Amino acid sequence: MVEGGTAAGGMEERESTRSAWRSGRRADGKQALIAAAALATAICAAPAWGQSPPAVDVAAWPALPPQPPTDPKHEAFVDGLLSKMSVEEKVGQLIQADIATIRPEDIARYPLGSILNGGDSSPDMAARVPAPEWLKLADAFYAAARERKGTYVPLMWGIDAVHGQNKIIGATIFPHNIGLGATRDPALIEKIGEITAQEVTVTGQDWVFAPTVAVARDDHWGRTYESYSEDPAIVATSAAALIKGLQGEVGTPDFLGAGHVIATAKHFLGDGGTNGGKDQGDTLASEVDLIAIHAPGYVAALKAGVQTIMASYSSWRGLKMHADRALLTDVLKGRMGFAGFIVGDWNGHEQVPGCTKSDCPIATNAGVDMLMAPDGWRDLFAAMVREVKDGTIPTARLDDAVRRVLAVKVRAGLFEKPRPSARPFAGKFDLLGAPEHRAVARQAVRESLVLLKNAGSVLPLKPGRRILVAGDAADDIGRQSGGWTLSWQGTGNLNGDFPHGQSIYAGIEEAVGAGGGTVHLSPKGEFQDSPDGKPDAAIVVIGERPYAEMKGDLVTTSWSAMHPEDLALLKRLNAAGIPVVTVFLSGRPLWVDPELDASDAFVAAWLPGTEGGGIADLLFEKPDGSRPYDFRGTLSFSWPRVADQVVNVGDVPYEPRFPVGYGLTLGGAPAAQGATP
Repeated sequence: MVEGGTAAGGMEERESTRSAWRSGRRADGKQALIAAAALATAICAAPAWGQSPPAVDVAAWPALPPQPPTDPKHEAFVDGLLSKMSVEEKVGQLIQADIATIRPEDIARYPLGSILNGGDSSPDMAARVPAPEWLKLADAFYAAARERKGTYVPLMWGIDAVHGQNKIIGATIFPHNIGLGATRDPALIEKIGEITAQEVTVTGQDWVFAPTVAVARDDHWGRTYESYSEDPAIVATSAAALIKGLQGEVGTPDFLGAGHVIATAKHFLGDGGTNGGKDQGDTLASEVDLIAIHAPGYVAALKAGVQTIMASYSSWRGLKMHADRALLTDVLKGRMGFAGFIVGDWNGHEQVPGCTKSDCPIATNAGVDMLMAPDGWRDLFAAMVREVKDGTIPTARLDDAVRRVLAVKVRAGLFEKPRPSARPFAGKFDLLGAPEHRAVARQAVRESLVLLKNAGSVLPLKPGRRILVAGDAADDIGRQSGGWTLSWQGTGNLNGDFPHGQSIYAGIEEAVGAGGGTVHLSPKGEFQDSPDGKPDAAIVVIGERPYAEMKGDLVTTSWSAMHPEDLALLKRLNAAGIPVVTVFLSGRPLWVDPELDASDAFVAAWLPGTEGGGIADLLFEKPDGSRPYDFRGTLSFSWPRVADQVVNVGDVPYEPRFPVGYGLTLGGAPAAQGATP
């Protein structure tokens, strides 16, 4: 049990320490260093001003053995490295810089352990950089680390490959996690992980910031689509499958072998449970619920051998996770046996009271092993070196963090691997969006679609008819792919930016053309000028615009309140006597009862990625009347009965509009994958 003092006592102690620290800074001498160390200790003991830290019953958490098991040869190798490394070299391993602010030549002076490219960072900061430029830069950083004088330690390059190698032009873009959760198909998710890892190695990166293990509990949260489900059991199964695909199976020669990459479970812990669904907010759950709801995904990830875990921006009961020693060190590393390393989120340490982006011993002492410092890394490096030497960061904590980073690099074989362009699959750019990869993505689209309504069995449509395709999302690959696609927020993308992609409209056109029918595309649903006259059916594709973290939080989940023009379009077509099939793109459940009422059929299509043809596969029969595919996706999230209802499976009473596990087949029966775990 880790106990905090009283709120009043903690506040008095911290204010006294802050006063001493301020005086010390003005004196600019040894007193300042002593006061800074005392401040760090005080904040770690009671981090949120005016609050005590939450009590943590470590023994209540799942106890796990280290994964993977300790390898004596690896341990001896790491011990040898540590004995040779200078303080500067050790500190460098604990800092990650963004490629927007660091160049290969900087490594000669700053022996950093890792680089990353943030959501909008790229080689030379150019927009939509061709794949070969990524590999070229990876080689340059590898060479810089090799050529640096001193102890050689390879760099790791982390990238947000969260639904495929989604930063790279031409890569296969899979459905976001919310769609994959609807498939209930771990084997498919594992295959997606394998393909993603292979396409990442093509461009030279060796570490991906995936999967997100959040259990999203409030659909107002803008990162809901990064969650597989509101149900922790679905999250656990899905996350473990993706990790296995990315890294290979732990305990086998395939683990972190050729074509595999280092995975990250994120964001530890409770990021999906913040009050009001606020991004980077405060999770108020009890410890019992934190364990039961938000921890199972991490238990599964650890058993799957995940090598890195990212700390969350969010807080638990007022304490920033980047400063939560009890959860990061005592629980995750101690009780749960995590043998990899904890990486911070983008300047996440800056949000800890008493810290800046260039100085935060509190986070390191709490258990964050590698600080993600995209733009403050130079000053952070200097501060950490100073704080190690003056004892603010204890030597034991420094060596533990460095040991963990080195151990992951050893397990991944980075010390033996040649330059990135000489590794298996590297430079094979034809693997990006390869036909066999696209086939898996199209399968994922088919399996993720959830049929919510099919009045009068309007589906499947016959392809030999006259089809109107309406809605402003129908012919927009960027829109159907969502955030974290080429750019951070997924905005600014044109269909031409996806050379291997297919829009939903293009998939429909292909299916209808094969059956001898005709298609008329009109985003506003105009058909009077169509040479074919009144259509036999209308497919209306509407839904959310792309967004990612920080930008996607909602005030209301009512779609008609946000976009009344979509409801007006559906009503107009319905009033004209045209059967209406709505394909709804969203990164979360939304209140859509008015749109459901104005539709004959309604398909929850999530954010399907670049394979829009997978939707046409289920909307249409084949020209010969056969139906090779049927809807099998089922909801992994509860859909609200009324606007802004927050409802989750397990609630008492549980009264959603559509429950977890709901989904229809073309025959009207429940979909086969629909059992709630």
